[in-house]
Amino acid sequence: MATRIFRLTIAVGDIERAAEFYASVLGEPGERVWTNRHYFHCGEVVLACVQPAAEVVIPHPAGDPRIVYLAVEDLEAVHARLRAAGPARVDDGITTQPWGERSCYAEDPFGNQLCFVDADTVYRGAR
Repeated sequence: MATRIFRLTIAVGDIERAAEFYASVLGEPGERVWTNRHYFHCGEVVLACVQPAAEVVIPHPAGDPRIVYLAVEDLEAVHARLRAAGPARVDDGITTQPWGERSCYAEDPFGNQLCFVDADTVYRGAR
């Protein structure tokens, strides 16, 4: 079997707020699997929102290149839900990248960088 990613964990400062934000944006409630952990099933990969213990500090350095990319069926609807959910930042509109992807970028309330891509335009590289 080939190696595959099955779970991606992002740190959040408030698990309740994260569950609310991502449920609103993704259009599904997700699943609380532990007191500080909420899962959203995104195809074959689980997006796991985890609130670390209070003494753990998760830095988000300026220029951090980590971005969670999510392919969606209705980018316009997701963009509207995203704006309504109260992100830290969201693009004003949807743009088409030079490689053909239609997308919008945002930052969740906890500093995690997100990109939502029209599923019909996902580019996975030349091979």
